[in-house]
Amino acid sequence: MKHMNKFKPRGMQSTIMIVFSVISIFIMSVLGIVMYIRFSASFRQEIEQNTQQMMEQVKESMEDYLIGMRQVSDAVYYNVIKEKDFYDEANSIQQGMNLIYEVNRDNLRSIAVYNDYGSLMAAEPVALQKENPDVTHQDWYKKAMEKKENMHFSTPHIQNLFDDSTRRYYWVISLSRVVELTNKGVPTLGVLLVDMDYLSISRMMQQMNTSNNGQYYYLCDGNGQIIYHMKQMQINNGVIHENNEAVSQYKDGIYDEVFEGEHRKLIVKTISYTGWKLVGVIPYSSFTHGMFNIRYFILILILLMAMIVALINRVVSVRISSPILKLNESVMEYEAGEKAEIYIGGSQEIRHLGYSIQRSYEQINTLMREIVLEQNERRKSELDALQSQINPHFLYNALDSIMWMVEGERNDEAAFMISELAKLFRISLSKGRTVISIKDELQHAQSYMNIQKIRYKNAFSVVFDVDESVYSYCCVKLILQPILENAINYGVNSMDDCGEIKVTGEKKDDNIILSVMDNGMGMSEEEVSLVLTDSNRIHKHGSGVGLVNVNNRIKILFGKEYGLLVESEPDEGTKVSICIPAVPYTEENSKILEKGYMFSGEEIINREV
Repeated sequence: MKHMNKFKPRGMQSTIMIVFSVISIFIMSVLGIVMYIRFSASFRQEIEQNTQQMMEQVKESMEDYLIGMRQVSDAVYYNVIKEKDFYDEANSIQQGMNLIYEVNRDNLRSIAVYNDYGSLMAAEPVALQKENPDVTHQDWYKKAMEKKENMHFSTPHIQNLFDDSTRRYYWVISLSRVVELTNKGVPTLGVLLVDMDYLSISRMMQQMNTSNNGQYYYLCDGNGQIIYHMKQMQINNGVIHENNEAVSQYKDGIYDEVFEGEHRKLIVKTISYTGWKLVGVIPYSSFTHGMFNIRYFILILILLMAMIVALINRVVSVRISSPILKLNESVMEYEAGEKAEIYIGGSQEIRHLGYSIQRSYEQINTLMREIVLEQNERRKSELDALQSQINPHFLYNALDSIMWMVEGERNDEAAFMISELAKLFRISLSKGRTVISIKDELQHAQSYMNIQKIRYKNAFSVVFDVDESVYSYCCVKLILQPILENAINYGVNSMDDCGEIKVTGEKKDDNIILSVMDNGMGMSEEEVSLVLTDSNRIHKHGSGVGLVNVNNRIKILFGKEYGLLVESEPDEGTKVSICIPAVPYTEENSKILEKGYMFSGEEIINREV
């Protein structure tokens, strides 16, 4: 009562402050958003310009490198091969190729000349050619022969033409072209192959890919085949994907695209002579990565303005709400027992409010007492509802058994039963969780059966035969106990020392199957059909939870395709099987299921994988 009266009289002052504050915050928010958008656009433009400049520099360096390789090819062809006969001047050709190779060896792996039959005419450095490499079927040779007037650049591949004494393999990019050869005075066509060291291009690309804000660059040819990518192994293994095939058809420019749900900006530049595409990928998240300082500046500015506005609002609202504050003080004095007069003053509305408070004070006290009574009754009802979920008969019988064990000085058995009862209630509570591991559920069931065996003086036997590999999967809490309780009460209770209950568990495909079997009285087909469908059946024994409740809880959590299967024959026994999905028990999976999300196929299982 005092708490409510303390804050209610400040409604007018609060309202005035709120109105002014909302208007001020709105203006400041609009100003902040406009500033942020302006700064963000400038920052984005700056990133794009810097990226374009860097890509242009790398493009020029790469073109210079490729031009150098073309010049090497031209030098070998026009200065060494074209005017000489391989039959008479083989040594001169070899020396010329060696000279060119030595000058450019930092960027080259090999130079080789093949005739139109694919036979090696000359190579530098001198090395043994592998046996039957069949170069006529290799891409660089075929492309050169198909378009004789052009030079052709291949995608990166392992150089596999010559034996290396060090048994090392090098990644190269092959530059091939058709050339005219002379052998014994007979002109013929051949292919000049210059293998460039892929490491040079790789270094250029690696120097670009040093950003830690998600921005990266890659290189592909005109057909979309990747020449360099910082995550090329993952792409080759299918772990991640890249939009390289579509991008290879783009012209030079800047593009917006959404790829695999990620909004990003692409900058494409074409490498001359080759048709290769140098692609810069800028995720939109990287634009916001560098905006933190600007955000802090705008936020601090808005906070300072808010503090100034709040001070002004306070001064104005206090002057306007002064009569309300005096009324509030008089009410507080009255509540404190000082019997002060309720303040009557100010505007007509405030005077009327004072009279109303004075007349209704006793009525409010009466209503508050009734509300407190009602709340107490409601809490009691909620406590009773929670308490009713615990089976009192089982607890009373267990405690009675413990008491007569203690009286009979069977302390070891009493201690064992108390320990099992503690384990049972610890797992029953489970810190309020609904989803627990199968291992905990089996522990709960074993504790329950240990207590029941003592209560029933070992009138039946219990066997747990569960594959340990299913212990680490998710399970709905307390689904075995009602089934075991039914197996005792309706199955083996009336049998003399020959009742058997067996609990099994195994993983089949993507499901977990837990089964409870007994050799008791069994049921007819009609009774079996009603066990999981008739929720109005009267339970003569047991917890009252019943198989219907267990079946529904499983279906609600995991889906309609899961639940219980009951099989029974009169005088043969009953088997109740639980089918649940094989969801690994992890904190993440448990939280997802606890929140009430319906199980969705492989989503949770794949999350663990």
